[in-house]
Amino acid sequence: MHSPSGPAALTTAEHAIDTRFRAILARLPRHGPAGWLTEFAVFGLKQAWSCVFGGAMLAVIFAAQLWYPRDAAFARNDFLTLAAVAIQVAMVAGRLESLRELRVVVLFHLVGTAMELFKTQVGSWSYASDGLLRIGAVPLFSGFMYAAVGSYLVRVNRLFDLRFTRYPRRWVTAVLAAAIYANFFTNHYVADVRWLLIAAVALVFGRCVMQFRIFRFRWRMPLLLAFLLVAFFIWLAENIATWSNAWLYPSQLGGWHLVSPAKLASWFLLMIISVVLVTWISPPQPPDDPPPATAADPDRADAPGGTATVTPPSPAR
Repeated sequence: MHSPSGPAALTTAEHAIDTRFRAILARLPRHGPAGWLTEFAVFGLKQAWSCVFGGAMLAVIFAAQLWYPRDAAFARNDFLTLAAVAIQVAMVAGRLESLRELRVVVLFHLVGTAMELFKTQVGSWSYASDGLLRIGAVPLFSGFMYAAVGSYLVRVNRLFDLRFTRYPRRWVTAVLAAAIYANFFTNHYVADVRWLLIAAVALVFGRCVMQFRIFRFRWRMPLLLAFLLVAFFIWLAENIATWSNAWLYPSQLGGWHLVSPAKLASWFLLMIISVVLVTWISPPQPPDDPPPATAADPDRADAPGGTATVTPPSPAR
């Protein structure tokens, strides 16, 4: 295992799976369409594995909307809470998540529940009023939705061996995250400064480039683009959740419709809070690979938003 100040290591279960799949994939061609197809397939598999907590939660919410009995004595919200607890226990017991990572997931849960209590009170969104496992108007499963974001980020950090060039000072990112979190509350009473905060995010993170390893290649992507892509997929998940009546915005009470794309700004800002929380247990690591291949190097390939270079993969990655 790496020290807490070093890059995150795979869990024992993930290391066993990684070793088995790597032995199979190593037999596939390195170059040409087959090589790129291998990279694409591994990328999809790693992303799916990173989303296992959130995906399981979303599947339960979706299934409950379709098949949970309307007249059941046990409230649907309570069922969702117990299902979320069972998923989290299974993640830790199955060594898919370490106890150290569980700390930051719990912190996501607390931060998210505090926001939920305030936002439901001011009418930003609402939940069904049934169930006993709740705090005020907020069913306890809601905090697990924020925890799902935390689980994804800590897992994607280790599965893709994330490294960062020109990452801003962590105290600066912490101050920015605190301002963003405060704005989620104060925008109901004073001016909403989310666009000013987005500009600040662009200024602070604009020069940062994220490096991530898929299988044989290490890819580069501007960190701001990564934030935006994750925010977009959270927005898609939010549409599934609201369609499933997990919660509803005021405009959806008369009938469901797509969540406004303007919510992408909120999810983009939430990413900053999320990333800062994750750096509590996994400080951003600089690249430690050899210099990128030159343009004449046949192993170099252009990628959307950046480049890919061949580097010797770590046996545990």
